[in-house]
Amino acid sequence: MANKINKVLVIAPHPDDETLGCGGTLLKHGSSDDEIHWLIITNIKENHGWKTDKVRQRQKEIKKVSEMYGFNSVHKLDFPTMELDTIPISQLVNKISVAVKKIKPNIIYLNNKNDIHTDHQIVFKAVMSSSKSFHHPYIERILCYETLSETEFAVPSSFNDFSFQPNIFVDITKFFDKKVKIMLEYNSEIMDSPLPRSMETLEALAKYRGSRIGVQFAEAFSLLFEQS
Repeated sequence: MANKINKVLVIAPHPDDETLGCGGTLLKHGSSDDEIHWLIITNIKENHGWKTDKVRQRQKEIKKVSEMYGFNSVHKLDFPTMELDTIPISQLVNKISVAVKKIKPNIIYLNNKNDIHTDHQIVFKAVMSSSKSFHHPYIERILCYETLSETEFAVPSSFNDFSFQPNIFVDITKFFDKKVKIMLEYNSEIMDSPLPRSMETLEALAKYRGSRIGVQFAEAFSLLFEQS
């Protein structure tokens, strides 16, 4: 019996979140002939104060990264980065819903709800409003990924809330080197060691998550929804 072909959608508040959070898992999906689709919520523009060279470089990065993953489609909503709190959430919900209906994914990867970045918090809320199972019965799983420098800095809202609590671990040992190569395309986002987005920290996190399931490198997820 042939293996099922999944339609996977990764939702990134900003370009690079997808690679930090689930780059190896996306590559693993692609190697299994699953469809992989990328929805980028925000963008940078000159009329929001960004320099032209930076804007052009970001678009080149997105194009290169898309090619390296082999995405079946890339969708850019072009909301202003670091300004999602100025946008009516209904606009976000509507545009995300259009993309979800077009792709019809059965698996969605989404940033963690408690990330310290306001953009991430708003995206999580909008996506959950855009992916209700009674509107989208084809969605079988929604999983949250962790984003270095955002997820681990979240402050628990209570003693019972430890923010990101992974319960799914994916072996990405065969794909980690390519994940690193893709992340290096986001040169301006990479920090020096020992800062959170250094390549050393990226490797350390993958090794730590791998230790949970006895492999060299892994990515961790929190399962939000699974169709019974």
